[in-house]
Amino acid sequence: MSLKAGIVGLPNVGKSTLFNAITNSHVEAANYPFATIKPNAGVVVVPDERLDRLSAAFMPERTIYATFEFFDIAGLVKGASKGEGLGNQFLAAIRESDAICEVVRCFESDEIIHVESSVDPARDIDIIDLELAMADLDSVNARIAKLTPKVRISKEKTAVYEMAILEELAKTLGEGKPARLCSALNEEQIAYAKKNFFLLTLKPILYVANVSETDYSDLEHCAYYQVVANIAAEQGAQCIPVSCQIEYEISQLSKEDRKEFLAELGAEESGLDKLVKAAYRLLDLCTFFTVGKDECRAWTYHDGMSAPECAGIIHTDFQKGFIKAEIYSCEDFFALGSEAAVKEAGKLRQEGKDYRMKDGDCVFFRFNV
Repeated sequence: MSLKAGIVGLPNVGKSTLFNAITNSHVEAANYPFATIKPNAGVVVVPDERLDRLSAAFMPERTIYATFEFFDIAGLVKGASKGEGLGNQFLAAIRESDAICEVVRCFESDEIIHVESSVDPARDIDIIDLELAMADLDSVNARIAKLTPKVRISKEKTAVYEMAILEELAKTLGEGKPARLCSALNEEQIAYAKKNFFLLTLKPILYVANVSETDYSDLEHCAYYQVVANIAAEQGAQCIPVSCQIEYEISQLSKEDRKEFLAELGAEESGLDKLVKAAYRLLDLCTFFTVGKDECRAWTYHDGMSAPECAGIIHTDFQKGFIKAEIYSCEDFFALGSEAAVKEAGKLRQEGKDYRMKDGDCVFFRFNV
């Protein structure tokens, strides 16, 4: 399952430094606008302590983690929705992403130029919101114009339903607000809009507050971070504090040295691990496992998927010829210590086509084609 998150923000807020850290790669991170013109893509591992424990128990030949693809998208500027800067390219790259990770600058620096000449997280978020909202408003108005004849003349049922949604979205977007904040629409209407209108501001968003090294350990007294955290809370979004420079330095260390460095910071996991996990959850993603001596592997699926649908993630033949799934919870395995003990305790289940997979299921699919 291919999953993509676009890293967005104004120029020089730390996007490329963050991308370098999470992918441990070396894209250009220059101190001037538009250093990143084409979106850089990198695949990162989703940390999962459960897979670590399963692998330690089975000692397989290989262990394969779930992955997530991040795009480093060049910085947006005022007027991007009208093609200013490299706006059209940026908006197209965001449109291809499943989710948005918006990096917001929360640190002062005389050495790093801010495109707006000052640090103001709320203003920066407003700029991004406005540009994406204006791009969406153009799309909504175009759709309204196309539907108007159908609504007025034929009173087509689907057209009338869509028009009601579009008119409310147009009001919200016209105020420069993201479509996801349209309070006039119910959950069913929002779900319909997400499925059919492909708006940028209906994509799930995660705010990444890029704080200074000194503020990272004292976030309660970091006024800039608190601004972003409050905005995220008001929108029902997540906010992850990260010091992009620290995370980049951590990414250059060996696995053992990383643990030691994090211990010195008083942290159990890096900010980037938290970010990747948060992005994974942002899209309502879960994990099931296949385990054995050959391979222990984490598979990504959308919450609510059936056993046959999850079998199809491994191979389409598994779904076509699905017979049943033999399943036990990884937590039962950890508690009992072995597959044999799981079976003896009656924790191994036979599940059919109607079973909805649960996060942490260890599964063996039986099929026939």
